[in-house]
Amino acid sequence: MNRVHVVKAILWALVGLSLAVAINRFAFGLGATTNLTDATPWGLWIGFDVMAGVALAAGGFVITAIFYVMRRKEFHPMVRPAVLTAFLGYVAVVFSLMVDLGLPWNIWHMIIFWNPHSPLFEVGWCVMLYTSVLLLEFSPVPLESSSRYAKIRDFLMKFRFPLVLLGIMLSTLHQSSLGSLFLIMPFKLHPLWYTPLLPILFFISAVGLGLMMVSLENLVSSWIYKRPPETHLVAKLGKAAVWVLSIFLIVRFVDLAITGKLALMVEGTWEGFLFIAEILIMAVIPILLFAVPKTRNSLAGQWTGSFLVVFGAIFNRVNVGGLTMLSTSGDSYFPSWMELSISLGIVSFMVLVFLFAIEKFNIWENRPTEEESDPHASPHFSRAGEVWLGAPAVAGRTRYSFAFVVALAIGFALIPGKKIRSGGVADVPTVAARGGDTLFVDGNRDGYGVAFKHQFHEDTLGREQSCVLCHHMNMPQDKNSGCFHCHRQMYVAADAFRHEWHGSPSGANVACSECHADNMNRTATSAKTCESCHTDLVVPGATVTVEQYLAPAYTDAMHAMCIGCHREVAAEKPEKEAIVLCANCHSSAGPEYLRADVLERLKRTEFNHVVLPGLSLEQVE
Repeated sequence: MNRVHVVKAILWALVGLSLAVAINRFAFGLGATTNLTDATPWGLWIGFDVMAGVALAAGGFVITAIFYVMRRKEFHPMVRPAVLTAFLGYVAVVFSLMVDLGLPWNIWHMIIFWNPHSPLFEVGWCVMLYTSVLLLEFSPVPLESSSRYAKIRDFLMKFRFPLVLLGIMLSTLHQSSLGSLFLIMPFKLHPLWYTPLLPILFFISAVGLGLMMVSLENLVSSWIYKRPPETHLVAKLGKAAVWVLSIFLIVRFVDLAITGKLALMVEGTWEGFLFIAEILIMAVIPILLFAVPKTRNSLAGQWTGSFLVVFGAIFNRVNVGGLTMLSTSGDSYFPSWMELSISLGIVSFMVLVFLFAIEKFNIWENRPTEEESDPHASPHFSRAGEVWLGAPAVAGRTRYSFAFVVALAIGFALIPGKKIRSGGVADVPTVAARGGDTLFVDGNRDGYGVAFKHQFHEDTLGREQSCVLCHHMNMPQDKNSGCFHCHRQMYVAADAFRHEWHGSPSGANVACSECHADNMNRTATSAKTCESCHTDLVVPGATVTVEQYLAPAYTDAMHAMCIGCHREVAAEKPEKEAIVLCANCHSSAGPEYLRADVLERLKRTEFNHVVLPGLSLEQVE
């Protein structure tokens, strides 16, 4: 089996494995496949697939700018592969987003419900438009194989230069806006990475990465098809990368020096080691390699330099995308093997499409041919069965199908049975929160939740007078009833009145006539009020008015109660603006003295997934 067949068989196996996991993810939800938590909602799929994926596709706008705008005609052999790689990269980003979004069927909302003040809105629109532009840029290539589409191809060719300019503009916008996303996270992102210059740094690094991604793609595809790489062009791209990466380093370190953060590199923290490793891999070593003409023109130097830049840039995006936030959130996260397989599967599928395009269309000046496609060649027998699998195309499909099906079966076999169950919005009865001065609320039963500082809130909000700010109802003949008594379901509303229990002989055994008058329809509005019997039901001075006895879900009630107060505090005290962030409450595991209790509960539960209903704006307000 030649090199092309081996590579394709491995890629098809990875696609098969990821398909099994993808079916599991869409059937049973994110919790069945990921190690994400409330404290770490962004993991590998955002850090690698989206953040790094968009950056890896930067080669498209970089090479088209060099060829069309700078008029460097010698780079013509690299234009088509670069545009195709960029297009497939953005399609991969869309696939990844569909997997990562909790409610992927709402992905179209960005098109209708505009939020022009959000960087994410700009990134989303730019990615959508740029993907369309790349499709139009590349479309003439497959269309040229048939004269039937000649008019369409000629029409697209007339607008190629405006499309190139539009693509460069859109890329510039969203490559930098990806950095803008993190400007709202000064309290989470480590200071070595947080800077107001993040948009500029993201753009400069994307240009450097684009140069090296095109180089690496040229080297890898040439190796697969045993074709001489364009080393003279790769060397020129390496020389340009020296300037771009040097500018990146200068901006990076001048900013750190001005803001007084340079010392953080050598404090011995793991973030400091991460930063040093990132800078060495992404910029310093490649600059040294490509600055020397001998290594810049050597195949080994080009492989090493381009790989280091690509790997280092991915490392940078993963660090910014979440890895360096873990110390702030107090959480720990490592992607599950299922998350890794999804990422590898999406990348593998896009590489297969790339190889298909190379073999079927005029991406290169000469299409690669099969070594065994010569009709006079001797039949090639497989090593495993010593049988002839047929012509190269037929033999290839047989091998790829076998690899795909076997990997698909292995994927289903490896998926933990404990996780593959779901009932949509799960029926999760609430229980009393653990703790005393600090209460630990663990709705997902996964060991992570909200450590609510009850005593702290009482002390800072007026001591005994503070109780009525939250507590608004008591169970009959009770005082200081807990929230869970009425909000009895974690994710759906519950009947706090319990009509059937009141009429049941095993319950309150109350006759209908005691609440409903004989001459009136027996409805909720015609019945006596609860307070007429339970005079101690409503807490005197309560600030929350109860209008009905359909208690909202526990999570909705707590969010509505806490977020409103936190917003008021953030508005009144600018120094406490972080109090409104989700991570302020969903920050860590439970208090140390409750860890054993929480772990004991986890042993008795299979619940590790939930599809949360959307929290409406009215509920939050």
